[in-house]
Amino acid sequence: MQTGPFRVRHSIFTFVVVASSVLFLPILSFLWAEQEQQRARVFCVADVHGDFDDFVAILQKAGVINADHHWIAHDATLVQLGDILDRGPKPREAMDLLMSLEKEASASGGRVVSLLGNHEVMNIMGDLRYVTPVNFASFADNNSSKRQRNAYDEYVKWRKSHAALIAELVQPMELTETEWMARHPEGFVEQREAFGPHGEYGKWLRSHSAITKIGMSIFLHGGIATSLAGMKLDDINSRIRDEIKTFDAAKQYFQDKGLILSFFNLQELTAVLQAELMAQRKSRVPGSEQDQTRIGEFLEFGNWLSVRPDSPLWFRGYDQWSEEEGVAQIDKILRGYGAAHVVIGHTVQKGGRIRSRFGDKVFLIDTGMLSSYYPGGRASVLEIYDGAKFTADYMDQQVLLLEPAHSTAP
Repeated sequence: MQTGPFRVRHSIFTFVVVASSVLFLPILSFLWAEQEQQRARVFCVADVHGDFDDFVAILQKAGVINADHHWIAHDATLVQLGDILDRGPKPREAMDLLMSLEKEASASGGRVVSLLGNHEVMNIMGDLRYVTPVNFASFADNNSSKRQRNAYDEYVKWRKSHAALIAELVQPMELTETEWMARHPEGFVEQREAFGPHGEYGKWLRSHSAITKIGMSIFLHGGIATSLAGMKLDDINSRIRDEIKTFDAAKQYFQDKGLILSFFNLQELTAVLQAELMAQRKSRVPGSEQDQTRIGEFLEFGNWLSVRPDSPLWFRGYDQWSEEEGVAQIDKILRGYGAAHVVIGHTVQKGGRIRSRFGDKVFLIDTGMLSSYYPGGRASVLEIYDGAKFTADYMDQQVLLLEPAHSTAP
């Protein structure tokens, strides 16, 4: 047994070691946590367009989901840039998968961020130009034939009670039962209900943003035009959400007034309101000023941020700009938002390859996943590691696009 000065020195040494552990372990833990945060992975997928099978395949290849379509990416983030819908055969399956992964990722410490594309807003507003018969059929069930018949009967009654309005239509609506049935197949009514404010997919899509920023990267469907560069990202998102709410409220108002039916598409809705406005002005019916004002305001929706050509959902400048003009524009935009990169979809890239532009500050990642519609297209994932390493994942290869200039390891 040691006694005297040695024991005192040993006790002091033990105290120092324990005290150091108490003081510095939290600091080390913080540094380790910071390192994990810096090294967190972000997987980004652009336009799916109903190509559920290739969507699943590329997520499995990237290590985001397993063979049973369950989340295995732990604390990673999956960003989907919109345009899940239209053209392809399985948009419902793609949406259902994302809805399921949102819950699974959250339970694992990860995250799924689904953004609005122009096709999501088109379906919300009833612009159904790219919805295929197969898409409508996926919403049909055993009672769809009866719903279709009831909707047609309702339409016939509506026509009979709106003779003055119909006389003002620039383009006639369906005149025969056969024509109407062809344009409103089984599943049409159900699809419109599903994308309504209270429908399963409608509620889900209305909860999405148009733009998100993760670390030093901004993600969105189309791009931020220079005309919008002065707006805060939150303000852009709020503006688009408010426009969708305005659309929903206006449609419900016109429906309550009996001017339209709930399943009218955007083209029918617009044509009917234009005709109603003309009919009211001709008849000079007292008390119709409020309706005329509401109709006139609604018919200006082409100027809304959510549908304009320079909308974050529709803009194609990042693909169309020359390298010279793009560098100056992008630098200005990135400085305004304190960002280093922008990741977008919307415009299919030639050769089915993810493309970087303007000094690797913009990544265009729509590679035409739905190859049956886009010849030469293929599925892809942009993987971002540590906010600085960018890799393109394809089914047959992985390509390094950008490597950090220096290590961030402590």
